Amino acid sequence: MKIDIKTKSVLNTISLYFERRMVRILLLGIIQGFPFVLIYTALTLWLRDNEFSRTQVAFLSLIGIVYGFNWIWSPLIDLIKLPLITKIIGHRKSWIVFMQFIILSCLIIWGLHDPKDNIWIIGLAGLIIAIASSTQDIVTDALRIEQIKKNESGSMSAGAGVMVIGWFTGYKVGGIITLFLAEYLEGLGIQNFWQITFLLLTIFILICNISLMFIPEAKPINLQMRQKKTLLGPFVSFFKSRGIKIGIYIIIFLFLFKIGEAFLGRMSIIFYDDIGFSKKDIALYSKGYGYIVTIIFTILGSFFAIRSGLIKGMIIAGLLMASTNLLFSVLAWYGKSDLLFASAVILDEITSAISTVIFVAFVSVLVDRTYTATHYALMASIATLGKNVFSSFSGYVVDNLEFLNTSTNSHNDWVVFFIITTIMVFPSLGFLWMIKDKLKINNE
Repeated sequence: MKIDIKTKSVLNTISLYFERRMVRILLLGIIQGFPFVLIYTALTLWLRDNEFSRTQVAFLSLIGIVYGFNWIWSPLIDLIKLPLITKIIGHRKSWIVFMQFIILSCLIIWGLHDPKDNIWIIGLAGLIIAIASSTQDIVTDALRIEQIKKNESGSMSAGAGVMVIGWFTGYKVGGIITLFLAEYLEGLGIQNFWQITFLLLTIFILICNISLMFIPEAKPINLQMRQKKTLLGPFVSFFKSRGIKIGIYIIIFLFLFKIGEAFLGRMSIIFYDDIGFSKKDIALYSKGYGYIVTIIFTILGSFFAIRSGLIKGMIIAGLLMASTNLLFSVLAWYGKSDLLFASAVILDEITSAISTVIFVAFVSVLVDRTYTATHYALMASIATLGKNVFSSFSGYVVDNLEFLNTSTNSHNDWVVFFIITTIMVFPSLGFLWMIKDKLKINNE
């Protein structure tokens, strides 16, 4: 039986995902995604279990703002070699191991302190985890790129997809392990079950570091020459190629697009807890089923972007985000319902997967290839900054909507909150609509 050219091409593309180096890239993604479990899921529930208000929890999430600024110190990571360890395991891996050691140390600090008595120590350790994690992101991305040669564009695209899957694996599966472990220890009647959970999670970090040693590292070339590129260059190039007005609109769009989703995401764990779902329920639907759905629709989302065009895909993704947020409002109005909960969470994961992969593709076509790494990092950081700054006020908004609660429905504050997150999606789409014809990227 003969295999036609189109079928052979598809099979060749699929084979890229099964190369040995893709397993290494998957590990790098897992390492990159796991710290988000600590600072966004575990820390949130830990503080809520210790009766901290939603406002306090949301404001503490401001520690995540450092992810929007890691491009500032990224040149230093290339230049500075860590004593002794660099010669033993390599420049990139030495930085990853160092950051992992810092994260592990902070988990031990969390494991030895009670947030009611030492919230500043807990917050400081969380900030250090975020800084170490964002620094680690710089290195894992660099090591991922260096696993693939410059002329292997197909493998580079496959590697990017595998990295995203790895990130979600670290975040979702890591979240399942964390929440199930915490609930199991709580069920045993252990009072400081969160602290023991954090101490046990250090084993996960040790396993990742041992596995990291099997990733080969190419010797860095011309790092000094690379640092001669100024930070001003990417900005000048961006506005010169697009024009100042269009450039400003693009920046505003990037800043606003994910705010509604982030507003919801920052409070979602607290909402699940408030409405009466257990840690096991949250782990099963949000982390378990959500993980499977995310992986599938991350892949399908990329095909959707190719078939529909990026501008149209972005608008549809925005409308999907708004619709999903309204479903959470329905859940808050109706009350505890496994069916509504599962539907809302799974549809939210589908929407998030589609919008994320289209957003990444959209930003990717905007970069000037002369400044690919810095340009992408800068634009991605604008989106990260918008999400982290505005979403930190989400708890404050919910707390100030409590006056809407009644004896018949004690979750009216959440109903209105999710309607607000729905409305927040539309300003960004307005800016995108104003510049859609001038971007000329639908068929790129």
